Amino acid sequence: MNDISSHSRAQVEPPAILVELAAEAGVRFNGSNPWDIQVLDSQVYRRILTQGSLGLGEAYMDGMWECAALDELFTRLLSADVEDKLTGMARIRLIGEALLQKIVNRQKRARAYEVGEKHYDTGNDIFEAMLDPTMSYSCGYWANAGNLIEAQIAKLDLVCRKLDLQPGEKVLDIGCGWGGFAQYAAQHYGVSVHGVTVSKEQQKLARQRCRDLPVTIELKDYRDLKGEFDKIVSIGMFEHVGPKNYPTYFDTALRLLKDDGLFLLHSIGLHRTIARIDPWINKYIFPNGKIPSALQMTKALDGRFVIEDWHNFGPDYDKTVMAWWQNFNNAWGSLPDKYDQRFYRMWKYYLHCSAGFFRSKNGQLWQLVLAKRDRPGRYDSVR
Repeated sequence: MNDISSHSRAQVEPPAILVELAAEAGVRFNGSNPWDIQVLDSQVYRRILTQGSLGLGEAYMDGMWECAALDELFTRLLSADVEDKLTGMARIRLIGEALLQKIVNRQKRARAYEVGEKHYDTGNDIFEAMLDPTMSYSCGYWANAGNLIEAQIAKLDLVCRKLDLQPGEKVLDIGCGWGGFAQYAAQHYGVSVHGVTVSKEQQKLARQRCRDLPVTIELKDYRDLKGEFDKIVSIGMFEHVGPKNYPTYFDTALRLLKDDGLFLLHSIGLHRTIARIDPWINKYIFPNGKIPSALQMTKALDGRFVIEDWHNFGPDYDKTVMAWWQNFNNAWGSLPDKYDQRFYRMWKYYLHCSAGFFRSKNGQLWQLVLAKRDRPGRYDSVR
């Protein structure tokens, strides 16, 4: 669909600073490697210099540059921490964004439903085409899996086993998505599940999928939850909570969890603490999102929960995202006309930069098993 050879390349030489930064990552402008950037419009240089990653991403969406191996390009750029070395206006924007993150609570209650409206309500048809039949929009577990559906079922079962689910238990699913975990746990482990989401489209489909099971799905912010649960699970939702709200989030879980219960938290993690967020991801994919670092997590957990287990299988997210890309790309021709070419390029960019994020090990995937300090007995890790 995007044949680089069919375009005429820009003749303007790239600025020396961009050539040097790219070279640090082993990338060239108009080079011969599949991960090199093929410039089709010389305005791309100005957009990168003035807007950093936002300019790079928007220029790709606008068809101003191509790359035969986007995932490899991002792996190289992220491994070399290229954006940290930007100068000029792009650097000023980065500093400004970091200051804004420290001052503003982007994930406050009034904004809780924005990510649902902006991303998860994009259209169930997109996600049904891209995801596996369980509709799991989080990292699969590929240890013994040969394909996406096997990896996602393995992940769901791993979560159930880590929580030691028992028939008749009452489970809370914070950020239940399209009901994949709720459906699996109710069917295979005999538990009842109360799921909450901030997406109307997710709620609608999750209710439909779980209609004959002991599952309830509510449109609700986690801060408004009440009740008491034997077990709590949260898969791929913590990235939307925000550091300023971590104490409230964990205090809420403490209030809702029985004293002898377990809480499994499944979240993307950063290899280092960074104040800023990626402006392109924030604008086009996950508004108000913020991936935690281990330091931020442990600081919020200190004095609240005991960490019974911390499992990292970040490389599995690379495989998961690339499987999503294959599904999305294969289904593109059958999706409604409301999704235009710019949307296709946006989604392609999103999935490939995500793959590079995990392949470079900037991104991790953590599963934490948490318990109250007075929970009796010992916990043995499960893999």
